[in-house]
Amino acid sequence: MYDPYLVGVALAVVAGALAYFVFASFLFGAGYQPTPRAAALAMLRLAEVSPRDTVYDLGAGTGALIFRAARIYRAQTLGVEVEPLRYLILRARRGLSAEPERVQLKWGNLFDLTFGDATVVATFLWPGAMERLRPRFEAELRPGARVVSHCHPVPGWTATVHDRATDVYLYRWPEAAGTNSTGGS
Repeated sequence: MYDPYLVGVALAVVAGALAYFVFASFLFGAGYQPTPRAAALAMLRLAEVSPRDTVYDLGAGTGALIFRAARIYRAQTLGVEVEPLRYLILRARRGLSAEPERVQLKWGNLFDLTFGDATVVATFLWPGAMERLRPRFEAELRPGARVVSHCHPVPGWTATVHDRATDVYLYRWPEAAGTNSTGGS
């Protein structure tokens, strides 16, 4: 027979963990909404990810993009996540991954990154974050780098492709800004 008190405590713990997982991210500046599988696959396909790439996933969540990029496309990846529980999930997934050497993780604020090593930057961030990132991309991305964004465009840039079926935008730097800028290093 089950002890009703222990069942109640267990249910409260599970409900609390789920509530934290979904809502705590608002404390860190962004809500949790996983990238749909079709959008993640479209992002990697449109960016033409290959083994020569270093893919940065800004707000990696639970790793929909970085683990696929490492496994399917054999790219080097860097997943950045600020929310502690999702970061721990990323670490656990990396430990179980068949390609852990291709997956780097950073716990912290994506605005503390530099983008000079990225050949592909993947985002599913709110419009305000995209606006804050644009000058950083313009200053730090190397020519030929690609930015793929689900749902929210990079303000002021012109997408090379907008896949309406998945709402994925692809940008190529520096053409996206409509300039002859050479970007960062």
